[in-house]
Amino acid sequence: MIVIVMGVSGSGKSTIGARLAGRLGFPFLDADDFHPPGNVAKMSAGIPLGDEDRRPWLELVNSKLKQHKEAVLACSALKQSYREILVRDVADPVLVFLKGGIGLIRSRLEGRQHRYMPATLLESQFDALEPPTRAIEIDVERSVEDCVAQIEARLQAR
Repeated sequence: MIVIVMGVSGSGKSTIGARLAGRLGFPFLDADDFHPPGNVAKMSAGIPLGDEDRRPWLELVNSKLKQHKEAVLACSALKQSYREILVRDVADPVLVFLKGGIGLIRSRLEGRQHRYMPATLLESQFDALEPPTRAIEIDVERSVEDCVAQIEARLQAR
């Protein structure tokens, strides 16, 4: 099973994804680790990425996923077209959507330093977000441990 933990920046993808991977005994991958330097430069400058920036990155992440039978991936995966690239030819993908209001997410982003994603890009992430229709949906207002426990229970029930 490949679990893709998705949502806007600040929703807790990396924290929840890493904790979930540890509980499941799966490798953890963070899609941010695979951004090319041009994408990092754009985001660091406060410029939102476009589809043309994301496509090669998503294809690279897809190739990394196909190297695993089991893994947890943290990735924004904001649009359906992005998710289609991510799961192409991936066996048994499960999508987990970390959902929270813009006020909560903004307060989290302002309280931490992301590697290169400034809080000013949050609006563009919410604008681009196409909530998935088939996913495990988790309200990130809850604690990290509660979110992980909910995801784990839902994965076991499927």
